[in-house]
This record gives sequence, C-alpha cells and structure tokens, in this order.
Amino acid sequence: MAKLDENKLAAEIVSVLDPAALRACSPEHDVIRYAVRGNALKLRSIVFDRAALRRLLGEGDGAVKIDYLKRDLIRAIMSRVEYRYPRPSVARANDEQDEACAAGC
Repeated sequence: MAKLDENKLAAEIVSVLDPAALRACSPEHDVIRYAVRGNALKLRSIVFDRAALRRLLGEGDGAVKIDYLKRDLIRAIMSRVEYRYPRPSVARANDEQDEACAAGC
C-alpha cells in the first residue's frame, strides 16, 4: 500500500508537466524516476526519494508542500537538468543532524 501511495504522490507532482514529455522509468527500491523529453526543455530527469515521499504523506501540512513541489518543478524545467526531491544538500543536512543526535542525544 505504501509504494502505491508513493507512486500516486509522485504522479500527482509531475502532473503539472505535459504527459507526452514524461516517461516513468522502471521502478527502483529507493527512488521513483521519470525521464523528461522535449527539445525546448532543459530538464531531463526527475528523481523522488521514496522515504521522503512517505514522510510527506504523513505530514499535516503535506498538501501545502506538495503544491510547493509542483511550482518548484515548473520553475525547474527551463533551468535544471535534473530535479530531485529532496534536494541533495537538504537530504545531506538531515542525515548529518540525525547522526549527531544519535551520537549525542
């Protein structure tokens, strides 16, 4: 059930793009990946971390964050080659905080 919800959430986020420009790639254990096609678009791939999507599904303000991700994805189509959620710098900072808390809490 959780994987189905993650896939639905990822599909909802990418629904702001033209469906003809998207192709879902084969499923992976940790990520959901889409290929983006289009001569006018700089964006070539979209990658969602499954664990981050699960956390997003459980948050009270998840709907607001999902709307933000949709707007962010629209902005990214002309400026980035790859769109990742969460952004690598944010994910790395969260991992470092978790490690520090585990060591010192």
